[in-house]
Amino acid sequence: MNVRAIITGSTGMVGKAALIECLDSEAVEAVLVINRRPIDIQHPKLKEVLLSDFTKIDSIKEQLRGYNACFHCMGVSAVGMSEAQYTHITYDMTKALADTLYEINPDLVFEYVSGVGTDSSEKGSLMWGRVKGRTENMLLAKGFKDAYALRPGGIIPEKGVKSSTGWYNFFYAIMRPFFPLMKKMDSIITSSQLGKAMINSALYPNQNKVLEVRDLKIQANK
Repeated sequence: MNVRAIITGSTGMVGKAALIECLDSEAVEAVLVINRRPIDIQHPKLKEVLLSDFTKIDSIKEQLRGYNACFHCMGVSAVGMSEAQYTHITYDMTKALADTLYEINPDLVFEYVSGVGTDSSEKGSLMWGRVKGRTENMLLAKGFKDAYALRPGGIIPEKGVKSSTGWYNFFYAIMRPFFPLMKKMDSIITSSQLGKAMINSALYPNQNKVLEVRDLKIQANK
């Protein structure tokens, strides 16, 4: 199967990593990015749709047809947010996207990037962990052909990938001399590995539906 992927959040580090690997991969024949602001990338197999409010994803339904994978990389920090605000962005917008894509093509592979510490029980003390856990559970039970919750830990940027958070980039610049050592750590994955893991998860089904860092590294090498 050739992958025809929808990517959200491609202006952020994880989404940009997925986009770069998709554009480089012979296994990916088409990419549609849905963003709140435009990206400055031109490529023969790339299309872009701008959407400021993801709860209105139904308004671009016709442009979502013909794709067999979705890499949902959009996300925000919970810092300074109430649980209601964070739930709206993390859960409600994701559900709107999933509902629309399921209506169009239930045979799609949906991959949601959450993170280490996500709480599948939805009962933990960390608000963001509960909300992401609820989001994971909703997606895994939706009924898609296949679905995965990806939980990367620390991410080392490669191929020009940058974080949309300024101080993260400052931190990466300081830590760059230690990248070779960090790559050997079980809790660290590179942006290239993460992007390849997304593509390979769409191509090669995995029995595990919640993919931690070690699982993602294995997927990247398939």
